[in-house]
Amino acid sequence: MPKSLQSYLDFATETAYLAGRLTLGYFQTGMQPERKEDMTPVTVADRQAEELIRSRIEKKYPRHAIVGEEYGLKEAEGSHHRWLVDPIDGTKSFVRGVPLYAVLIGLEIEGAIEVGVAYFPALDGMLAAATGEGCWWNGRRAHVSTISNLAEATVSFSDAGVFEEGDRAEEWRRIKRATYFRPGWGDAYGHSLVATGRIELMLDPIMNPWDCGPFPPILSEAGGYFGDWQGKSTIYANEALSTSQVLLPEVLALIRSAREGR
Repeated sequence: MPKSLQSYLDFATETAYLAGRLTLGYFQTGMQPERKEDMTPVTVADRQAEELIRSRIEKKYPRHAIVGEEYGLKEAEGSHHRWLVDPIDGTKSFVRGVPLYAVLIGLEIEGAIEVGVAYFPALDGMLAAATGEGCWWNGRRAHVSTISNLAEATVSFSDAGVFEEGDRAEEWRRIKRATYFRPGWGDAYGHSLVATGRIELMLDPIMNPWDCGPFPPILSEAGGYFGDWQGKSTIYANEALSTSQVLLPEVLALIRSAREGR
């Protein structure tokens, strides 16, 4: 790994940890969220954590662009580097005291996500990866599951209702029928479970880039796939799935057959 990439990974890991510890000061305190224009919840913890992350990026890398869920895009003319930030992925879980929320930081260099960190403060779990250097889960090498048949696979999702909203109800019906166990361990936590081999498939029929910024290198370096529902590795498709490379052809075939059957 180039020295510069290692320094980015170290910086992202430390920053996610600090932001996560900040959020714990508000976790399970009964705080009430506000509603944004799209009716999704936001809290003072979301805003303060993103402010912390942005402040650290702006101080360390003042010429880099930043895009975050709460404060949008900060342009940087001529920069080939862009940080993607979600200070609390899973705010609905956070405000209900469920410990599966995450701080997400990804670094895009010349159009490719090269560094990704997902920190789960309430679990004190750190998942970090950089291109070519593997995926690391609390200091141990992470790898996707070796299960090679969907009939034995566990699949998760963030919200069962969004399959219809995202026009993916038939795909979900077929995947449910083809898999073994279907718990709703959602948001970033579900994708982290795939990367660490604890489940085999995570589905998000609706997805924002900042909600998944770190996951291309995390899944790739763990031996898996993160991308759209057609097999393209991207965070910009407004949808996402993660799985192992072994199961990917079977998953894509199910999705394709559902679309063709309409």
